[in-house]
Order: sequence, then C-alpha cells, then structure tokens
Amino acid sequence: MSATLKVGLVQQFCSEDRNKNIAASIAAIREAVARGARLVLLQELHTGVYFCQTEDTQRFDQAETIPGPTTQELAKIAEELSVVIVGSIFEKRAPGVHHNTAVVLDADGTLKGQYRKMHIPDDPGYSEKFYFTPGDQGFMPIATSVGNLGVLVCWDQWYPEAARLMALHGADILLYPTAIGWDARDDAAEKNRQRDAWITIQRAHAIANGLPLVTCNRVGTEPDPSGRSPGIEFWGSSFIAGPQGEFLAQASNDKPEVLVAEVSRQRSEDIRRIWPFFRDRRIDAYHDLLKRYGK
Repeated sequence: MSATLKVGLVQQFCSEDRNKNIAASIAAIREAVARGARLVLLQELHTGVYFCQTEDTQRFDQAETIPGPTTQELAKIAEELSVVIVGSIFEKRAPGVHHNTAVVLDADGTLKGQYRKMHIPDDPGYSEKFYFTPGDQGFMPIATSVGNLGVLVCWDQWYPEAARLMALHGADILLYPTAIGWDARDDAAEKNRQRDAWITIQRAHAIANGLPLVTCNRVGTEPDPSGRSPGIEFWGSSFIAGPQGEFLAQASNDKPEVLVAEVSRQRSEDIRRIWPFFRDRRIDAYHDLLKRYGK
C-alpha cells in the first residue's frame, strides 16, 4: 500500500426516486475517481429519503438483502473504476429482522464486508428503533486493498467507545455515513450548537485515536410524511479530517458536493509517537465502562 491515500465522499440530495439517487451517487463516484480518489464514502441510506421520520410498515418493502441490488450496482462501478466504495443499505436479514448496514466493495468489485449499525436512536424525527435491529458484529475494521476501514454509522459517531474499539482492532481510517439535520423550528443559535457539537465530537475521535476520519452527511430538506413537523433540514457539512482533527476538506451545509483529500498513513504513526494515548491507557481501571451508570 502507498504512503498516502486519496479519499472522497459524496454529499447529495435524495428523493423517493431510487434510480435517480443511485445515478447521482455513481456520477459523483466517477467525479471523485477522476480527481484521484481510491476510496469513496457515500452517505447513510443514500438510495432514498430518510424514511425514519415516521413509523410506516410499508417502508419495510424497501429493505433488501446483502448481496442484493445495491451491492451489485456498487460492485460493478467499483470494479470498473478500481475504487473502494463504502455504501449504505436498509438490510433485510430475515422476516422482521432489519438493519441499517454499511457495505464495503473492494476495488475488484468484491463485497469485502459489512457493518451493522450498533447504536440505534429513537428521537423526534429519528424513529430508527422501529426499523432497525442493533448490530451484532461488534466493532471490527474491514480489510480492503487500501487498508483496514473502521466503518461506523451516524448515531455511532457520538460514542467514543465505538471509535476507540475500531482503532484498537487496527483501523487505518474511520468512516461515518450519516443522516443528521436541524428541526426548522429551532433558532439559529441552537442550530449552530448542534452542528458544532457534531463536528467537534468526530474531530475528537480522530484526535483521540490518531486516525484520519471521513464523515459524509446528506443535504437538503426532506418533509415529514405525517405533517406533524416541518421535516428535517439535513445540514451537510461533510468533512475529511487528519489525525489531529485538522480539516483537510469540508463541504457546505446546503448543496451537493464531492470532496477529495489526501491522507497520510505515516502521519498517524508520527502523531501516535508524540501523543501516545494508546501507551498511557489505564486498562486496569476502566472496568466501570461496562456499567450502565456509576455504581
């Protein structure tokens, strides 16, 4: 593997038109590869709208198996362009058992692995527990031709334990496909606090683990099908950060974009030598992390 890696991400609008969404993703992947990317991250549930704003049993008809249509389409473009692609799928595992799953297609089109979202939110506008069973595969990186990918999904990004375990198991880079945004009824100050917190927590994961990090969020306003709320204004702001949390590339909060930036494998080694957080961990004193709360 080379000392550096160009990584890309696709921040896009999504509609109910699956074919249109997939076509937009593939066009953006082509753009990223033309700009030198060898690894491309797509956003969470990129084949359609973020349907979790409401609880609707009809939405389960959109779930698909792995392998299935989306993995086949992504595998074809991955092989054609010799690029590693991280996609996102509403997975049907069995009757009544569904997951929010990230899939990794290697540069030869091979399905190298999958990660089932572990932390499942249940907040206003984000009724994911209705749709998704928590993942059961743990926090293990997926080995590819460009390195070991520590793939996590959206709500996972608020948990330092998830990033740490990926790093401890040898991840070379952290990747977060995401769908998060504002409630239009919040004022500007609250919106800014939420977005800043989202950016800060992920930069902190990069810093604490000495790893580059890529997070890809959707963009655009998607209405609430129930009409009980004004819907979600997805804030975009996708970014690529280095192992000290430094921004290498950052997208806007209101339009589709393709980002590409170069990350250095050696830089993670260099940073971990001067900031040896792994060396100084007190693994003898962390037992209470396995408790729900306090004593």
